[in-house]
Amino acid sequence: MAADPAGYIDHVTELARDVRVPPGTERPRRLRPKLRYELIGCGLHGHELVGTDVAELRPEDAVIARQDADGLRWYRCVRCDSWLPLLPPAAPSRQNLPARDEIELPLRGRALRDRYVLRLIALDRVFHFVVLGILAAALILFARDKVRLDAYWLRIVRDLQAGAGGPVRDTHSGIVGELNKLFAANTSHLRLFGVLLAGYALLEGVEAIGLWIGRRWAEYLTFIATAVLLAPEVYELSHRLSALKIVTLLINVAVVIYLLHAKRLFGLRGGYAADRAERAEDSGWPALERTLPTVRRDTVVR
Repeated sequence: MAADPAGYIDHVTELARDVRVPPGTERPRRLRPKLRYELIGCGLHGHELVGTDVAELRPEDAVIARQDADGLRWYRCVRCDSWLPLLPPAAPSRQNLPARDEIELPLRGRALRDRYVLRLIALDRVFHFVVLGILAAALILFARDKVRLDAYWLRIVRDLQAGAGGPVRDTHSGIVGELNKLFAANTSHLRLFGVLLAGYALLEGVEAIGLWIGRRWAEYLTFIATAVLLAPEVYELSHRLSALKIVTLLINVAVVIYLLHAKRLFGLRGGYAADRAERAEDSGWPALERTLPTVRRDTVVR
């Protein structure tokens, strides 16, 4: 044992406070599993290794790649911090690693979490875009040939009545009631509703694209568009409950809370500056160096 075991223990304890534990090395609390987005990313796309094509590793490359005495190289995944052993390349394409500012590092930590959550919201907006777009096209096409479709609808109602052995009693609720309201609307209103639905579908599509590529303006647009619709959704629930309406309301409330709190919109919790500082803390070369523990050689236990 070294002459100063107490100093070694204090040093390691200090490192444990300052260095964030690599993803997957900390056991989650019981009944409270924690998603490791870095591990999800590596599971979907593979590890992000840098320098597997270089002929020589330099001492300054040790933060992401090292070579042991036996000639085996160890590469650090710059996303999840895993170290993977590989043989040196048989036909290297370059002599050394490029400069750090030429290496594009993947997102880590909270920035990576935000990307996954925002893209999940973007997929929800894509679904809205498709459904609303189909409804808008159907209304506009229906308005162009309403007279002939009226005749088809009357024939369908008569067939339903004949099959049921008499007139359909409830024509004011359910699918039959909604279709009766649709066929009772005049052509100008149908066109107006179709244009409004098309405009809202376009808005959802713009939100989806902006969220997918991680634009700040898309977060504000999504928050405002979602928050405005909460009042009509609550009003609808107060008149008629349904599982779909409840689920839709809960999703929209979750989206509003997440964008407001986690993305620090409207200056909340430090605003955009705090959001950028949080990203810088989890990503980039300083984060890689900070999460790489080092031990003083003069205090290593032998």
